[in-house]
Parts: sequence; C-alpha cells; structure tokens
Amino acid sequence: MSGTKEEDRKGSSEWRESFWNPRTHELLGRTAASWGLILLFYLVFYLFLAGMFVLTMYIMLLTLDDYKPTWQDRLATPGMMIRPKGDQLEISFSVSDTESWDGFIHNLNTFLSPYNDSYQVQTNDNCPPDQYFIQEDSGEVRNNPKRSCQFNRTMLEECSGISDRFYGYSRGQPCILIKLNRVIGMLPGKDGQSPYVTCGAKREDSDKIGPLAYYPPNGTFNLMYYPYYGKRAQVNYTQPLVAVKFLNASLNTDINIECKITSNTLADGSERDKFAGRVSFKLRINDN
Repeated sequence: MSGTKEEDRKGSSEWRESFWNPRTHELLGRTAASWGLILLFYLVFYLFLAGMFVLTMYIMLLTLDDYKPTWQDRLATPGMMIRPKGDQLEISFSVSDTESWDGFIHNLNTFLSPYNDSYQVQTNDNCPPDQYFIQEDSGEVRNNPKRSCQFNRTMLEECSGISDRFYGYSRGQPCILIKLNRVIGMLPGKDGQSPYVTCGAKREDSDKIGPLAYYPPNGTFNLMYYPYYGKRAQVNYTQPLVAVKFLNASLNTDINIECKITSNTLADGSERDKFAGRVSFKLRINDN
C-alpha cells in the first residue's frame, strides 16, 4: 500500500514538473529565453504575412478606376428586369380587389418619380434621337461629370400613371415596365437602329396573351441614352424604359411571358445564360 502511495506522489510530481520545473525554471519544457525566441519568430512571421497582404491589396487598388471597372466580365448581352417585380417575378391580382394590386401601383409610382417631366427638364438635356450621345472622356476631361438625356414619364403614355393613375390594373389591362441592365460603354445598336423589346407568351400560353401595346412606340430603347459612363460620372443618368400594356389577356389563368431585346449588335441569349437579353415572368389576372 505504501509503495502505491509513493508511486502516486512520484507521478504527480513528474506531471507538475513537466508543466513548471522550479529547479530549471522551465515552463512546458522551455526556458523564458526559448519562449521569447519562439514568440519573436511568430510575431515577425505574422507581421510579414500581414505586410504582404497589405502590399498586395495596395497594388491591386492602384489598378482600379473609381469611374470605370478595370475588368468587365459581364456577358456581352445584359440582363433585363421588370417593374413591378411582384413575388418571384409573378404579377397576380384580382381586378375587383383593389388591395391585390394597390402594392403594384405604389411600386410603380415610386419607381417613376425620377422620371417626372418637371424633374427631367431641370436635370437632363433634350437630346436628338436615334444617335449616340457620346461625350469626351479622355485627357483632362476624363471622368468629368457627364450630361444625360431626358426620359420623360409622359413618353410612357397610357402606362405613365398620369392619364390612368392605376396603370390599367383597375380594368384588367396591366402595364409592365421593362429596363435593360446598365453596362458602362455599351453601344446596343448601329446604323441608327435602336434596340427594341418584344414580348410573347410561352408556347403553351400563346392563345392567352392577347394584343399588346408598347410605349414608347415600337418598344425601343433609343440610342441617345447610350453609352452609359457610370454612376459616379453620370450622376443624373435616367435609364430608358419600355412599357408593355396587356390589352386583352385571358382571365383566371396563368400566362407565362417572355420579353427579349432585339438588337443588331447584341447577341441573343445562349445556353450559358438563357436570361441574357430577356426576362420571363408569370401574369395572372383574376376576375370574379
């Protein structure tokens, strides 16, 4: 029994000395000088890594331009989006239930407020149509503030929310606004031909969509709104819109619709990105 206690004391003493040895003044088997050298090594090592990271970031930032991306890896054809968006690109409402489409009206009013004619006259230029609004952007005037062309709300006619403040939703003839995503320096047409939007139902719904009306006429994104020089250089830029009005769409049924851009310089959507230059959404108009 005494031998066992002696062995336990010896084992406990060895364990304590492995952590701190009072005779050699070693902590975990190392002296203070040894620990100091290790800590100094890791301090220098991590300071070196941090310095390399900071230097790399500094060199990378030197290559960036505050006004224009150094590298543009976007697809050749930009994407499209609609307003109002609804839930998951689905526009569903009941003509007789004002609450079902009141949110769409509010969304459109908010979105179109910068397009009011009074605001556009104050901030943007009245440009000649069907030609690019190209501005000098090199040498001493590079990145200088750029002017923008007016896109007046009244150009959307029946879908402007002026002549019909409910955008056709109260009559089962809803308006959908379409915009092309911004790409700096993009020239979407040539020979004076502006790109234009066409909408149609998917094959299974082709007999449900009915006639459409486009505003501005022919659903064009006029060339005068291009090229785009970036948010910082072109602060007052107003993105052109196309409004599509559904005049006699079938009621109480889902209609799968696709709108796409047609241009003589932009490529059609590819298998890589089927949504380049197009947008798909679902429309359902209920009438009890």
